[in-house]
Formats: sequence, C-alpha cells, structure tokens
Amino acid sequence: MAAVDSFQLLYREISRSCSSYFEALALVGAVYATRRAVVLLRDCCTVVRVHFLPRMMPSGNLTQRYGDWAVIYGASEPVARAYAEELAQNGVSIIFITQDSSSVRDIVAFLTQTYGVETSVVTANFSLGQAAGKPITEALRGKDIGFLVNCVDETLASSPRSLIEIPEQDVLDQVNRNVTAATLMARLVLPGMVERSRGAVVNISSGACCRPQHGRVTLTAFTGYLDHFSRALHFEYSDKGIFVQSLIPLKVIN
Repeated sequence: MAAVDSFQLLYREISRSCSSYFEALALVGAVYATRRAVVLLRDCCTVVRVHFLPRMMPSGNLTQRYGDWAVIYGASEPVARAYAEELAQNGVSIIFITQDSSSVRDIVAFLTQTYGVETSVVTANFSLGQAAGKPITEALRGKDIGFLVNCVDETLASSPRSLIEIPEQDVLDQVNRNVTAATLMARLVLPGMVERSRGAVVNISSGACCRPQHGRVTLTAFTGYLDHFSRALHFEYSDKGIFVQSLIPLKVIN
C-alpha cells in the first residue's frame, strides 16, 4: 500500500512540474491543427471553385470575358485538340502555332466547317531562336488574344529511352519544342493580356512530372518545367487579371 501511495505522490509531483510543458505542447498542437484545417478548407474551396462552380453556373460569353482569339501550340495532341474544339464551339477564333502545318490540317478544316470560326496556321521553327517569334508576332498583331494553350509533345512518351541513348540533336529539338516554345509563346502573348487585364493561359503537360520513370528523363523534366512555369506565371500575373491553369493528365486515349 505504501508503494502505491508513493507512486501516486511521485506522479502528482511529476505532473505538477511538467504542467507548463503540457500546456506548451497543447498550444503547439492547437496551432498545427488550426493550420491544417485552414489548408484543408482552402483546398476544398479551390476544388469547389475550379471543378463545381463552372458546371453549376454559366460561364457567360468567353469572347467577352477573355477575348476573340485563342493561340494554340500543340493542337495535334488530344487534350489541346479538345480545347480547340471547345473554344471554337464558343465562337473563339484560333491561331494554330505548329512546326508542321500538316499536323493540324484536319482540325483546322473541321473547326472551320463545323463552327464557322476564323482560323489561321503559323509555321514556326523554334530552333531559330529569336527569329522564330517574328511570324508569330505578325499573326498576333491587332488581334484580341484571350487564350493561350501550350501542350507538351506526347511523342516523348512513345518510346522509352535513357538520356544517353538520345542523340544530342534530338535532345536540343525536344528542348526547343517543349521548353522554348511554351516559354516564348507566353512571352509573346502576355503583354497584350496584361494591357487588357484579362486572359487565360493553359499549359498541358503530363502526370509524368509527378514521379520520375525509367526511360522518361526528358518527359519528366519537360513536364515538370511546364507545371512549375505555370505556377510561376500564376504567382506573377494572377493579380493582373490573368488566369493560369496547369493540366497534368495521365494516360490519354484518343
């Protein structure tokens, strides 16, 4: 019995001496729980705003809200093609930027015949450096550009190869098609959007940016760049009326 009494006395003494630490730990826990609750609430609000509200409330006239024209690079890819069709369905005219005009010939004819929108195709070789922007700048001149859609080259995922197996010229071409092109397109289109205080930039990469895979070094790197490029654009231009969206789809079936 004495042993029990001694233990209870010891426990009370320890509790009394450590009470300040318990209070501090409780405060830290409360702060952490509050912080996590705020983050969760913010994420829930973002999900509702991005995924549910647009379906529940009409978006209005896209041409009035953003502009009359869209610029799309990589329209031969399925997701970018879907964006082109959706924009054309809403009366938005489209400028297609491509390195091979034959790759967008079918989508151009389909949109023109089906929706009656104006279309234009600009061939640009992004390996030419600054000269690559000249025909694009001329095509944009005098137009109310409201949308920019960039899409990563999905052929990167078609044949897995390690970096040292890719010829040096192919590596440079991939950088130009995926990194240089998207960055230059944003540089050319953003000044007009900022001047009008409205516009939308959509960068379509791939879920490969979330986790490296064997034989997918360049795909992981380029898609990761495009996603973080989108985050940086949002950070810098969201307060100027520019909406920036980063899409990282997984397997896409035509």
